[in-house]
Amino acid sequence: MNPRAAAVIGRAREAGRTIATAESCTGGMIAAALTDIAGASAVFGHGFVSYANDAKVAMLGVEPGLIAREGAVSETVARAMAEGARARAGADLAVAVTGIAGPEGGSAEKPVGTVWFGLARKDGATLAERRVFPGGRDAVRRATVDHALDLLAAALG
Repeated sequence: MNPRAAAVIGRAREAGRTIATAESCTGGMIAAALTDIAGASAVFGHGFVSYANDAKVAMLGVEPGLIAREGAVSETVARAMAEGARARAGADLAVAVTGIAGPEGGSAEKPVGTVWFGLARKDGATLAERRVFPGGRDAVRRATVDHALDLLAAALG
C-alpha cells in the first residue's frame, strides 16, 4: 500500500470530493495505487489510461492538432488530459500525466524522464507542472506516481 495514495483517499473522503486520473506514461499505476486502498470507490470512480495519442483524443477529448503542434509530452496536452478526465468523470479533481519514461524516446528538448502533470479542478482552475526525473523507466514511472499523488493531496488540503 502506498501511503501517499492512502492520504489522498482519506483527504478526499473527509472533504467529500471525488477524483479521477488520466495516465499516459504510467499506464494506470496511479489508479492502481488509489484502488489498493480499501474504500477508494467512495471517492475514485474513473481512471483513464490514454497511452496512445489516439486514446488521448478519443477518451479525453484532446484536440489532435494540439498533439501535432505541441507533442504529447507538453504542458498543453497535460492540461487538456486533466480537464478531459475531470469533465468526463464528473469529478471534483483530476490529475493527468504524460511523459517519456524511456529508455528511448527522449530528445535534447525533452529528455528521458520528462513528465508533464496536469491537475484540473471543478472550479475551472487547471495547474500544469513539468518535472524531469532521474533513473531508468521504473524509477521515472514510480516518481511520477508519487508526484501525482502529492499534487492530489495538496489540492485536497
